[in-house]
Amino acid sequence: MSEGLRESLRAGAQLALAGLAAALLLAGTWALTHARIAESEQRARREALQIVLPATLHDNDPIAEAVQVQAPAWLGQPSSPVYRARRGGEPVALVFEATAPDGYAGPIRLLVAVDQAGRVLGVRVTAHTETPGLGDDIEAGRSDWITRFSGRALGDPAPSRWRVARDGGDFPQFAGATLTPRAVVAAVRRALQFVATHGEAVRAAEAGATLSFDDAPADPPPAR
Repeated sequence: MSEGLRESLRAGAQLALAGLAAALLLAGTWALTHARIAESEQRARREALQIVLPATLHDNDPIAEAVQVQAPAWLGQPSSPVYRARRGGEPVALVFEATAPDGYAGPIRLLVAVDQAGRVLGVRVTAHTETPGLGDDIEAGRSDWITRFSGRALGDPAPSRWRVARDGGDFPQFAGATLTPRAVVAAVRRALQFVATHGEAVRAAEAGATLSFDDAPADPPPAR
């Protein structure tokens, strides 16, 4: 074997070893951080749930009993986890991760809790890109606007009043930022409509199941 060939083989072997070492380092780093990231995400999810779903209302682990729902026309995203709260084995609430796809600056992600009677327990914005100082009043830390949904249901207000005031509804808009609250009001209304239409199927499903719904909510009648 010529000296040049031996040098080429040696260089190739060193390169392969370096690549293997880098791959092993990356795999080791992922293994060390993956569990920590998953734990952090789980903790953040539980903290968010506690805001819209008081712990005193249930005695189960809603995350452990979650199902996956594919109902984009209702919940605004291809697939949504739905957390199911029970007390003494009886259902008490459903908590949805939903999206208002038509925010002014992009999608607005929400957490919506609805009790067994179809009333809103709480709504919180979990992510958005709305304009600071205008559309960001949907955040609980900026104003109390988002708390106005608590206690509301499909008949309270009437279907035609599930709009912002500018459109003849019961929910105030923000000065200079009507599109943002309009999108959130519509998303919460669709979540309530979903519960009224498909809530029983969601409550009855096995934990971890995936449910698909291809239908769509009806638009509310025009405001008067």
